Amino acid sequence: MSLLNLHLKVWRQNQGQPGHFQDIEAPEIPDHASFLEMMDIVNERLIQKGQEPIAFDHDCREGICGMCSMTINGMPHGPEKATTTCQLHMRKFRTGDTIWIEPFRARAFPVIKDLMVDRSAFDRIQRAGGYISLRTGAAPDANSILVGKEVADAAMDAAACIGCGACVAACKNASAMLFVSAKAGQLNSLPQGKPEKNRRTLGMVRQMDKEGFGNCTNQYECEAACPKEISVRWITKINRDYAIAAAAEALGGGIERAEGGD
Repeated sequence: MSLLNLHLKVWRQNQGQPGHFQDIEAPEIPDHASFLEMMDIVNERLIQKGQEPIAFDHDCREGICGMCSMTINGMPHGPEKATTTCQLHMRKFRTGDTIWIEPFRARAFPVIKDLMVDRSAFDRIQRAGGYISLRTGAAPDANSILVGKEVADAAMDAAACIGCGACVAACKNASAMLFVSAKAGQLNSLPQGKPEKNRRTLGMVRQMDKEGFGNCTNQYECEAACPKEISVRWITKINRDYAIAAAAEALGGGIERAEGGD
């Protein structure tokens, strides 16, 4: 085990007030510690000195919940590809390094405190259509619906999205298209999701626009930053689905009559 002596520049901010970077020395950090464990050590030392600890989000610390949203040295979740902040280990850094730690930056993700942001916009997008409301039957009924392997694999790939918001933080426009396309595409791909496909697509995309996320300009930063490597092909698919659903809605006179298109 090696010990690292680090210099941290951490964003400190109270809700609704201007923020600033605070210089914090972090000596003798074990290289086997995770990034969040390093933050725990720093907070314990701050508390011992009578100073206010750094506020940051975390939950499972197993790379599956998406809570550990930090921008580290300008990169959402840090420099390691396909890795969440909680799974990033300090051995990826060297003693003497300066590490810049910021919250995810987006108008739709207002800062709550320090490194914590409000990502409830994602919840509202989900409520706008990211579900199946029709009865799909019991387990035996589901087993009787044939789903091709390619379709099932694609739906599972989209379902891997953990809703962390790294795609938004990486995008220069703060677009949420990768998140929305994955959440909608997962259900739109499956037979159980087809009856509400148009309603779901229109509802989720329009709610995304209401939340103030930016437009997608296809620079693929979202895919590069995604810890679950969600493909941008889902964005291509939702653009097509949205065009079909919007045309059906216009021709049919309402969203209720726009259902069923593929």
